[in-house]
Amino acid sequence: MRVKLFLGALAAAVSAFGQGAQSRTRIDVQDYAIEAQIDPRTQTLVATAKVRFTPLDDTANVSFELNNSLNLSRVTDEQGQQVSASRFRDDMSVRISLPQPLPKGKPATLVFVYDGKLKGDEESPVFGIKFAAIKPDITYLLYPARWFPVNEYTTDRFSSDLKVTVPTGYKVLGSGVDLDEPANDGWTSVRFKFSQAGFPGSIAVVRGQPKAVSSGGVTTSFYLRSTADMASAYGEEFARAMGFFTDVYGVAPKRNLTVVETEAGTPNGYASPGLIFLSPSGIGKEVNLRLVANQVARQWVEQVVSPTTRNHLWIENGLARYSEFLYFEHVNGPNSIDNLIHDNFVEALTVEQPPLIQSARLEDYSPEFWAATAGKGAAILHMLRGVIGEDNFSKVLKTLPERYAWKSVNTDDFRKLAEEVSGQNLNYFFIQWVESSGAPEFTLSYTIMRCGSSCQGQDKKGFRVVGKISQDLDTFRMPVTLRVDTEGNPEEKTIEVTGTSTEFVVETFGKPKSVTLDAKGRTLRYDNTMRVAVAIKRGEQFAEISELQDALKEYQKALDVSPNSSLAHYRMAELFFIQGNYQTAANDFKSALNGDLEPKWTEVWSHINMGQIYDVTGSRDRAVNEYRQALRTKDDTQGAQEVAQKYINQPYERKRNPDQ
Repeated sequence: MRVKLFLGALAAAVSAFGQGAQSRTRIDVQDYAIEAQIDPRTQTLVATAKVRFTPLDDTANVSFELNNSLNLSRVTDEQGQQVSASRFRDDMSVRISLPQPLPKGKPATLVFVYDGKLKGDEESPVFGIKFAAIKPDITYLLYPARWFPVNEYTTDRFSSDLKVTVPTGYKVLGSGVDLDEPANDGWTSVRFKFSQAGFPGSIAVVRGQPKAVSSGGVTTSFYLRSTADMASAYGEEFARAMGFFTDVYGVAPKRNLTVVETEAGTPNGYASPGLIFLSPSGIGKEVNLRLVANQVARQWVEQVVSPTTRNHLWIENGLARYSEFLYFEHVNGPNSIDNLIHDNFVEALTVEQPPLIQSARLEDYSPEFWAATAGKGAAILHMLRGVIGEDNFSKVLKTLPERYAWKSVNTDDFRKLAEEVSGQNLNYFFIQWVESSGAPEFTLSYTIMRCGSSCQGQDKKGFRVVGKISQDLDTFRMPVTLRVDTEGNPEEKTIEVTGTSTEFVVETFGKPKSVTLDAKGRTLRYDNTMRVAVAIKRGEQFAEISELQDALKEYQKALDVSPNSSLAHYRMAELFFIQGNYQTAANDFKSALNGDLEPKWTEVWSHINMGQIYDVTGSRDRAVNEYRQALRTKDDTQGAQEVAQKYINQPYERKRNPDQ
């Protein structure tokens, strides 16, 4: 988890915003008219952006976000009069003081003139993630880069009229209706008009012709470079996904798609209307089914309908994540998503604070941001599916983009729609999972007794299970399925778990053998197994940002609950290996091999890592023996067999830090 980073970012944000908090007035941007000249040869951008907006309050001050790498020449009003504009690089803002106050509700226009270089190595608005680069072989300017003045990032919807001029031989890709425009010799201009209120602010500049793949009435045009051989396979999958999500969400806003390969360091996927950007690692060597589903679903759940504020991002990101599961289930059949749901629940539980309704506090693109808005968001949708039933859930998904097409929604809108469709009062559900924090840990106690004719009808004899469900959240309420396995058919009953103690009675004809609460894992909750998985996941999140000591503490928490966890031992060993603590690493890899071997790949990779440790410490015979044991497992997770054979043929050599 990025707890330390988040606190630092929060402190910086508070400081920056405090300088001019009184001047930040709410506005609603209607549209942009942007003229941009992009030259990949010099890696430069020169642009003029005319922004039409409506103040939501009486104000003489407005603010926008603009990439720090761009130089702002001037800002003028609609009459061409220059206005005062100040740059604040801590939060990328441009704060504008107007000579005359703007009355609430009266449309106004500002014109921004700016330029700069975007080579791809500049400081990004999101630390460590590239969203913009102008290069001779590939140019991409994504909306999160703030390459034009942005208001209320991800929530203020807008239409656009975008004219882009590039050198002859280059082609511009964007969202909306494209029209050729006259241009000077040696240059080509194209205009993209997007009339709906959405997020059409991402473009690419490419060379060459696309590979068009047509399937199922869908044509996907691919501009790929290093992954060009994957176009056909991905084209088939995009077509299948478009067909599936058309059934789920309704008519597609744009049936045909354009896919552009970006470069290393960019997000695996980013969706704009009709235009999808994929990184080389995201594309990979095999079709990434979940990535395709997520990006295609965002044509509806991000572009057609989006959250009113970032506190409601769980609707957008949760639906995109859950769409992955729906598509996976469609392709692979019922019950195929059980492991995906479990892993998603684990991720969701790694963040307990803040409550989901306060998601705006989370750092964009951070592990905890995705764990909350996507992970917990998808978990909520899965639980809602169980509460209101399959048919009602499907109807909610179909109605949402239909009713709120090209508009914004909040949690109350979503709740009211689910209540309308299901006929249920779901206020308790959304208070528990969206507005509150924490998850229950159930304790089940029960007694089985034989009863007379009162059981299972007047003339039948049977058994009665009398019990109690306990948990520690006083305000908790949730319908949970109780399953009683008997000598005959199992019996299931839905128990409304309310408060810290809920009593129940279940009658069965056959003699009960076991009683299980939430046997199918449909409720986001803790148990010992889940606590271990959550601690390991938190450790992985800390390791991802090189907070190694915090990662070790989380792995130790997992071992405190489950000393036999191979995965916890393996993760600890990895960190000790990175630190050069080879003996301790070897001990933990051995413990992983002697543990529960869950997941199974911990066996083959523990042997490989043990071999590497022996190679580094000069025990070649012992190293080769470990690599051979890795081969004997026949487990090829992440190419393990090829790696093991490689180090049988030649010793592993430690990668040295050039700074040491």
